[in-house]
Amino acid sequence: MTIYSSVGKRNHVSYFELPYAKMPTLDDILEHIGEFDLFQKQATFVLCFVSAAFSSVYVGVVFLGFTPEHRCLSPGAAELSSRCGWSLEEELNLTVPEQGRPGESLSSQCRRYDVDWNTTGLSCTNPLENITGYGNRSSIPLVPCQDGWVYDSSGSSIVTEFNLVCEDSWKVDLFQSCVCAGFFIGSICVGYMADRFGRKFCLIVTSLVSATAGILVALAPSYLWMVIFRFLQGFVSKGNWVAGYILISEVVGPSHRNTVGILYQAAFTFGLILLDGLAYAIPHWRWLQITVTLPYFFFLFYYWCLPESPRWLMSRRQNDKAMKIVGYIAKKNGKQLPAHFQNINLEEEDGEKLSPSFMDLFRTPQMRKHTFILMYNWWTSSLLYQGLIMHMAMAGENMYLDFFYSALVELPAAFIIIITINCVGRRYPWAVSTLVAGAACLITVLVPEDIHWLKVILCCIGRMGITMSFEMVCFVNMELYPTFLRNLSVMVCSSLCDVSGMLAPFIVYRLAEIWRELPLIVFAVVGLVAGGLVMLLPETKGKMLPETIEDVENLHRQENLRDKIIYLHVQT
Repeated sequence: MTIYSSVGKRNHVSYFELPYAKMPTLDDILEHIGEFDLFQKQATFVLCFVSAAFSSVYVGVVFLGFTPEHRCLSPGAAELSSRCGWSLEEELNLTVPEQGRPGESLSSQCRRYDVDWNTTGLSCTNPLENITGYGNRSSIPLVPCQDGWVYDSSGSSIVTEFNLVCEDSWKVDLFQSCVCAGFFIGSICVGYMADRFGRKFCLIVTSLVSATAGILVALAPSYLWMVIFRFLQGFVSKGNWVAGYILISEVVGPSHRNTVGILYQAAFTFGLILLDGLAYAIPHWRWLQITVTLPYFFFLFYYWCLPESPRWLMSRRQNDKAMKIVGYIAKKNGKQLPAHFQNINLEEEDGEKLSPSFMDLFRTPQMRKHTFILMYNWWTSSLLYQGLIMHMAMAGENMYLDFFYSALVELPAAFIIIITINCVGRRYPWAVSTLVAGAACLITVLVPEDIHWLKVILCCIGRMGITMSFEMVCFVNMELYPTFLRNLSVMVCSSLCDVSGMLAPFIVYRLAEIWRELPLIVFAVVGLVAGGLVMLLPETKGKMLPETIEDVENLHRQENLRDKIIYLHVQT
């Protein structure tokens, strides 16, 4: 059994040696049969594919909703161009309105000349001069595109297929917002299913539904059906990711839990890199959607590969089944389950047997402060993370290379976190990474447009910073709440990241129509504020997980006492 001294050090004592010792917990048994041995390593490897596959749902809109350069389709102008033998450049110069006409926005993409190109006698050198009634080209009235658009792209996206440009460009934002709305609603429903029916059951069911919905997105005959199926995919896919995260976290010992959680999130980065390569190789959105959906069918085989979480079985008072799985883990790890553990009833690890309430998150001063700060940081992390991905894809010269560079910087972020959380702690690396993300966005605005390589580097730095922030808020959230409120707190606070996910496309694409760098200014302000707020949270490194609300309040008191001791020491 593991007990803790007053300073938080772990001391190994057999629970039989304690006069009134409680029954052992699963963590006590894992210390004997392996906290992160062969079974846990294999399970981690297998479940990391779930995390990698989720990346295509989370940010797939970058490639599925890519908007290429476009202009109004004018059959008459195309016929005249063919008759006159114009090159593409000559056709654009002679028949497409110029950019920046006063009172017009994106006139060359969303407007065309109100002329009849089938008029006889038009000159091939300057046909507009033959249009009577207008003194010059700028006086010719413009009308909206009536015959569709021409896209300068060899591939296809939902934009090119459903003409989601100009007045309908907001529908691309809605496409991404619907999947985030699915995340928001589904996280509650699927979370309940995981607690009620089990982690493994939830993982298998959500994999099946996500696979089916993903294929239906690719086969959707209209924009409306595509959005409906995309919402359904979002409804289950985040729950699928969380089920994998919880399942691996519940079979790993406490000393390796944070590291495994970070590795699980790092697999998401590998998924981004793979998504980029697939999008480059498959430039047609329907085939790309089918390809990135196929792994979810593979996850159905996990029914035979993975056992149920023994912790969940214990919480459902199914100790016999839990002990069978514990025995299987011990055998897989090449360990022998000690005889005194084989015929016992494991203690349920529910902490206080209290019924959690939403109001408990705001009941005391420190709980209230933690909740508001964490909610804001979840909101900020998702907004900056998705926003930077979309902005780089929109503003980049090469969408695939810029996406690859920005995804690549997430890999060192995971290793930096693993090193710093054990050496420095949680609060300072978290605050610095968030401040760096905000500062990088602000500096990017000041860099001239012609220095594109520097803008890419700064955006990559911002991406690395917000990735570290995103990964750290996940486990710090769990460390700041008592046991009986831990799941509820993560569910409530993390729901804000789905809200910002709904807003991110509108902030990036709509504000960019006003000024391309305006979204970065918003990201900078939001990020700098979030980094400052992190410094108001207590440090949790070396602290035992709180069991009661009073323990949470004591975290703050211990922090103040330590600061006073340091201050007095410096003064003397």
